[in-house]
Amino acid sequence: MKSSLVLILTLLLLPLAAQSPRNVTQADVERMMKELSNWGRWGKQDQLGALNLITPAKRKEAAALVKEGVSVSLARDTETEKALDNDSPFVHEMNNTGANPLAGSYAMDTYKVSYHGYAHTHMDSLSHLFYNGKMFNGFSKDEVTKQGAGKLAILNVKNGILTRGLLIDIPWLKGVPYLDGGQAIYPEDLDAWEKKTGLKVRSGDVIFIRTGRWARRKAKGPWDIANNAAGLYATCAKWIKDRDVAMVGSDAASDVMPSGVAGVVQPIHQLLLNAMGVMIFDNCDLEAVGQAAAQRNRWEFMLTASPLAVPGGTGSPLNPIATF
Repeated sequence: MKSSLVLILTLLLLPLAAQSPRNVTQADVERMMKELSNWGRWGKQDQLGALNLITPAKRKEAAALVKEGVSVSLARDTETEKALDNDSPFVHEMNNTGANPLAGSYAMDTYKVSYHGYAHTHMDSLSHLFYNGKMFNGFSKDEVTKQGAGKLAILNVKNGILTRGLLIDIPWLKGVPYLDGGQAIYPEDLDAWEKKTGLKVRSGDVIFIRTGRWARRKAKGPWDIANNAAGLYATCAKWIKDRDVAMVGSDAASDVMPSGVAGVVQPIHQLLLNAMGVMIFDNCDLEAVGQAAAQRNRWEFMLTASPLAVPGGTGSPLNPIATF
């Protein structure tokens, strides 16, 4: 009888033992800033960070993933109307149209966009975030002036990104159309996705976390996603570091909001950009690629992405492409 009771208690406690912490503190994040740091890993003057993990061999491996030649955009169509999740609408102005073509022949237009935030698909460079006056690899925040970022600017990524991409579709994993705002994703969710798909995230990969943000928006309308977003909990940073992920993308801004860590607004952003040197894709539209992946039961693809060549830029709007 006693041994049976011990066995029952052991089985009941197993899920708890496997569960990652849910009570991370600011002090824990500060410790992770040191423990997960990639400062100096690729040299004191390095400005690419984890993109160094995308080697020529990795690019060749990614190119070999193309079997069908079918490409799917991971970018959201530009949002031109102000909304709860878009306080800086994309501006598209027509200068010359069919009614007044330039030189009698040309249509001309102007684009204006303040792309950081929760509306527009963009890439964060490593100069986007400061912590204790420093950027990744110890570069001073004073390197970023009115003239732009003197270090860690988006121009370092002018040659583009080509590597293996993986769609980690959490709603698909859980059998729901989308996650609710504020719903956290934990390392064990990422482990469960690996187990279900049979894939293993490897060094140099770019992972895209689908929360179903755009499906939820279509069903319920825009909401204050800056304060109420599904996303990664702080403990996922170690999972990402353990697998040497080159970049992280999502359909929001990666962090669960509220973060669940008192005193730290966006611990994932802080840990990835500042400590680990992992650049981020924000506000990707992962609905079409989610459908394409589910139809094929294939969650890996060749990823390509090319930011604008802006000297001093802290990031860039862009259109990532998944090719199956």
